[in-house]
Amino acid sequence: MKGMIVKVEEDNIRLQKYLANNGVASRRKCEELILEGKVSVNGEVVTELGTKINPNVDKVAFCGKPVQNSEKLVYILLNKPIGYVTTVKDQFNRDTVLNLVKVKQRIVPVGRLDMYTSGALILTNDGDFVYKITHPKHEITKTYTVTLHGIIQQEAVEKLRAGVQIEDYTTRPAKVKILKTDEEKNISRLEITIHEGKNRQVRRMCESVGSRVIALHRTKIGDIQVKDLELGKWRYLTNIEIKKLLNNK
Repeated sequence: MKGMIVKVEEDNIRLQKYLANNGVASRRKCEELILEGKVSVNGEVVTELGTKINPNVDKVAFCGKPVQNSEKLVYILLNKPIGYVTTVKDQFNRDTVLNLVKVKQRIVPVGRLDMYTSGALILTNDGDFVYKITHPKHEITKTYTVTLHGIIQQEAVEKLRAGVQIEDYTTRPAKVKILKTDEEKNISRLEITIHEGKNRQVRRMCESVGSRVIALHRTKIGDIQVKDLELGKWRYLTNIEIKKLLNNK
């Protein structure tokens, strides 16, 4: 049977789902990888998105490396420190979040935090979970503690709450609370909760009202907090936490 894609209908799943379930990337990204000719089945390059495989029989490879059928799905919460990039592999050889989380499964980050932002980050090898959590329709909240240079004015806070212009995009209403102002140190500290996940969104929101971010820390994803988790440490999510995220409750 070598060189053939075996068809055992009851066990078949779509190739992109198999790749996502085994931590290669999100399902949407896996579709792109297939179209780019980076995936092979039983030694033959496959570029059709409708291709189905039998995980128990067919041999799947990504960029020439076998994709193992990992039966155990893992869901990990990391309290990311500053100085790590949120990617599987960095082209500039910078430290990535995978340097901090050592598990045998091939995991990927769910969403991103920039190199200079710390806090809550989820990693998993469940491609369906990645797709569901990152899809805009789920509107899962992300809560940040933001330290700003200068004393922020109430007018600026109201603008952040209502939505601000970032280039050609207007942010959706956000929850904004002033936690602290210190005139001696000339800083303000806010708590900002958003539903969106635009690139560097919180930093750019603050810049749009004339405030420069000194420090940014994501404290929560939905109701999942990292306050009891040391920077650089991680733990597995509980089944209850996973269900809450998927049901957005």
